[in-house]
Amino acid sequence: MGGRLKLRRGVVVSTDPLEVEVDGERRRAWADEVLLGEMRKGDEVVVNVAALDLGLGSGGFDVVHVNLTRGLEGGTEGDAHVMKLNYTPLQHPIHPVERPVAWFETPDIGAKGTTERGEGESGRVMDDIHPQVATIRVAVLPLHGHLAPAAWAAAQAAPRLKVGYVQTGGGALPGSLSRDVKQLSERGLLCGHITVGPAYGGEHEALSVVGALDAAANELGWDAILVGPGPGIIGSDTAYGHGGIAALDNAHAALSLGLSTLISPRLSSADPRDRHRGLSHHTRTVLDLLLAPVDVVIPEGETEIASSLESSKHRIHFAQPDLTGYAASGLPTTTMGRSLKDDPLFFAAPLSAGTLLGS
Repeated sequence: MGGRLKLRRGVVVSTDPLEVEVDGERRRAWADEVLLGEMRKGDEVVVNVAALDLGLGSGGFDVVHVNLTRGLEGGTEGDAHVMKLNYTPLQHPIHPVERPVAWFETPDIGAKGTTERGEGESGRVMDDIHPQVATIRVAVLPLHGHLAPAAWAAAQAAPRLKVGYVQTGGGALPGSLSRDVKQLSERGLLCGHITVGPAYGGEHEALSVVGALDAAANELGWDAILVGPGPGIIGSDTAYGHGGIAALDNAHAALSLGLSTLISPRLSSADPRDRHRGLSHHTRTVLDLLLAPVDVVIPEGETEIASSLESSKHRIHFAQPDLTGYAASGLPTTTMGRSLKDDPLFFAAPLSAGTLLGS
């Protein structure tokens, strides 16, 4: 059974960076201003102090739960009525990006009918329920640190490619938390951002990964999709109870729509934990559990890792990662306190995946 929320009253003492004084102690904090509104010095707030009290390396800051000074008059006008984070204290209405059910309706059995996509006999009468699947490729990311290298590499391989990001569960849920998404969007390396399921606050909202991928491919005009968790992947010393398992669901969603699906494997040459050295157990578990083959991209020269996957059902590809070019790009080059120089293999994996995505 889970524990109760660890909430405390505090006062905002700094906004850049955000700091809140709790019981006389000045503490780092983060507020989702998209959901909660503006924070100002002197505001009385309620913060969730669990992560900072636990000393978590990822998410090690207090999270503002509500602004008591100016946050009780919120809410948006409009007709949105589908809830995100439903039945939690943070539930709020959104407009789902998923296509309406009318698009998928079929005529009576035995009748000949027409839809906006085509005509045919009984059953589904569309030319193709997913008309763009032949040209859409999905790269499944194991954690958020792969997003920037993969997006950059895809742009180098195909400068005109419209690549978007679908943020799922498995890591941080607020879409506004990611500095990487903001930077990539500002530089034109991401054409859009959809937050799925419990994740919220993206440019578009979706209730399911299938719905998000379908909308990205058939409504939003994306050419390629990066799908994976937000920052701060959930970790535990278990085989299946971690954020990396989201890659399994994400890959199955892509495969179910007939989308070309590739995996960016979690690799490391310097992780202090044996289970993440070389090919991480996160990725190996996902590859073992997948119900259908996918493309797995391995950096050139990593023959030992490739050999360990030869007996799998998956298709192994090699790509040359441009570590030097990425290092000069100005995009993030650290992961869990390790630099690109310390752990080049970690960055080589998403760079290779992005190269194949854009090829």
